[in-house]
Amino acid sequence: MKQINASIITIGDELLIGQTVDTNSAWMARELNKIGIWVKRKVAVGDVWDDIWKALDDESESSDVILITGGLGPTGDDITKPLLCQYFGGRLVVNEQVLEHVKNIFTKLKRPLLERNLKQAEVPDVCTVLFNERGTAPGMMFQNNGKHYFSLPGVPYEMKGLMTSEVLPRLQKDFTLPALVHKTIFTAGQGESFIAEKIKDFESSLPPNIKLAYLPAYGMVRLRLTARGDTLSRVEAELASYFNQLKELVKDIMVSDEDEGLEIVIGKILKSKGKTIATAESCTGGYIAHLITSVPGSSNYFMGSVVSYANEVKENILGVSPGTLQTVGAVSEETVRQMVKGTIEKLHVDFAVATSGIMGPDGGTPEKPVGTVWIAAGNKEKTEAVKLFFRFDRERNIELTAHAALNLLRKFILANS
Repeated sequence: MKQINASIITIGDELLIGQTVDTNSAWMARELNKIGIWVKRKVAVGDVWDDIWKALDDESESSDVILITGGLGPTGDDITKPLLCQYFGGRLVVNEQVLEHVKNIFTKLKRPLLERNLKQAEVPDVCTVLFNERGTAPGMMFQNNGKHYFSLPGVPYEMKGLMTSEVLPRLQKDFTLPALVHKTIFTAGQGESFIAEKIKDFESSLPPNIKLAYLPAYGMVRLRLTARGDTLSRVEAELASYFNQLKELVKDIMVSDEDEGLEIVIGKILKSKGKTIATAESCTGGYIAHLITSVPGSSNYFMGSVVSYANEVKENILGVSPGTLQTVGAVSEETVRQMVKGTIEKLHVDFAVATSGIMGPDGGTPEKPVGTVWIAAGNKEKTEAVKLFFRFDRERNIELTAHAALNLLRKFILANS
């Protein structure tokens, strides 16, 4: 079966100067991959006519599907639509359905309707209009020499709506796609190279249609097995056998046999046990609480957080001893242990996690250099504390601390409930 390849072209000067982070192409690639389409390339270009034209020429050479996001707005720098009109040899015409939709949106919002807004209803007469329920800029589909081209808005909410309702169903209908299955193991506690050495014999035994990928991030490593084939049931059965072998090899460091974050894993554990948690955060500034509350349903087990950035808050709210802060300092085992104790007492939870450290770039001393961190997790009966050292920039140090603290909390809950 022929592999269907796709290219994603993102358009906008803001992407090239770093003013906007491109999250569209990552989401699109994941969704395309789920239906068996391989993304061969992702290309970012500015709002420059010749650059966009060349990108279309280049990607048409190697891909069956070309997806374009951005440049469909009502302002002068939005040149994607007239360019595509010329590229495919068409002329702009008014689409009455889109025109009525635009008018209705502005009427509901009680905003003045400008001529440039009405021009959103103009589309090339050689395209199939993809109706955008979430915005004023319609999507467009072109077909040429067996290739499919999709032009979508750059606004993520609008792009996702069109991908889900229009693009993916059309691709599944128009192409014969292979079965593509992913299975992921989430590990913590060992680095990528150590894991690779541990499972090298397993990796070398994999058949050509099954690939293993290592995905390291923030002290964790995801191991993803990907299988391809003609029949979904056959691919799933074959992959399951190898996935079970891999799980057995890494069972001592496995956090989950699903592609999910620590915050999701902890939430499942807490819900199954009917327990509650809270956080006491100094150096992470509430980032752990943010991760936990990003999970739908977290209100069932997460009671709250104390961001005790200042020593006065550690003392007055969490009950950390002034003597402790004066003698061993805020970044110490004694402090994080007392933070856990105070959080459990104040917020009336079963478990708590605490962090205190020096994230940088300033604030370090010879005894406690930048990157020194203490984390602790506990319940009413006991507390465990761990000292860590990170050598990165402030942002990454915060993220690494948060993930290390969540993993310590996960292990503590499992061992003490």
